[in-house]
Amino acid sequence: MVLSLTHPLSDGRTTHSALVRAYSGDRPERLPVWFMRQAGRSLPEYKAARGTTAMLDACLTPELASEITLQPVRRHGVDAAIFFSDIVVPLRLAGVDVEIKPGVGPVMGAPVRTADDVARLRELTLTAEDLEPVAQGVALTVAALGSTPLIGFAGAPFTLAAYLVEGGPSRDHLAARTLMHADPQTWRALTEWAADVTGTFLRAQVLAGASAAQLFDSWAGSLSLGDYTTHVAPASTRALSHVSDLGVRTVHFGTGTGELLAAMRDVGADVVGVDYRIPLDEASRRLGGTTPLQGNIDPALLAAPWDVLEAHVRDVVARGGSAPGHVVNLGHGVPPTTDPEVLTRLVGLIHSL
Repeated sequence: MVLSLTHPLSDGRTTHSALVRAYSGDRPERLPVWFMRQAGRSLPEYKAARGTTAMLDACLTPELASEITLQPVRRHGVDAAIFFSDIVVPLRLAGVDVEIKPGVGPVMGAPVRTADDVARLRELTLTAEDLEPVAQGVALTVAALGSTPLIGFAGAPFTLAAYLVEGGPSRDHLAARTLMHADPQTWRALTEWAADVTGTFLRAQVLAGASAAQLFDSWAGSLSLGDYTTHVAPASTRALSHVSDLGVRTVHFGTGTGELLAAMRDVGADVVGVDYRIPLDEASRRLGGTTPLQGNIDPALLAAPWDVLEAHVRDVVARGGSAPGHVVNLGHGVPPTTDPEVLTRLVGLIHSL
């Protein structure tokens, strides 16, 4: 399938943007930067816009989701927006009983742990009508962004499956890792369903105007390389296959995944996001020096004295020079306590390097 003639990559608005060029393995004149979790949390205008609206309701209100997505571009001058959403939004749209509890995270009405549980889940599908609020939110955002690209966002199948099996957040994802070994057939059915739901969600964002797509695997770092390649990689490949015919660059990011970088690329990603635990030059070495990278400023240093942060950022940029392309980002998300002025100053520094 070809993107519409009015898509930003078709009509040229974002085709030659610094972000798209860097994701393609190029070195644009200006080093591109955006931050994970830049939309929300640390911004006073986010708190004012969202008010008392529940998180999932905010994600599914097109005008509000668009406004929140645009806020960090206006304030910081970053080189990309990422659509304001949450990894469990497609689960909610498909009919799963899930809520995001403040201070806790996503919580399921009931965990999914047996073959019968998965069979009931697999009866749920995601339709174009279900996805209309997402498509509307993306379209509104893209119309306002002009030449700044929007990145589509979705959770990877393992992280979604882990939430479903655990029933909520977990430190070690013990129940999920037990299921993948104790009943691999049920696990495969679960992750294939999750891959199709989240892949469909990602595709809707790209068709509505996103110029790139990021698959976010929050919990993959809990896995060994063997478990990842055997029990998780096929589903991640399946998720990304939903956008593989659209010609957009895809990014794959996870936390604690230094040992999985090559496997995460090989599921079909163009770019690998690197967390703060591994230097970018080492990450590039592990990837054979041929893969564009995204990352990896340590979020903890956003609260450090400026000279400490500046030295760290210069080091990150220098190490990123070993990759064919580099998009500067954090090695995880913006902490809620971050001073927005620091992020704005940081963008200016990175653009000057």
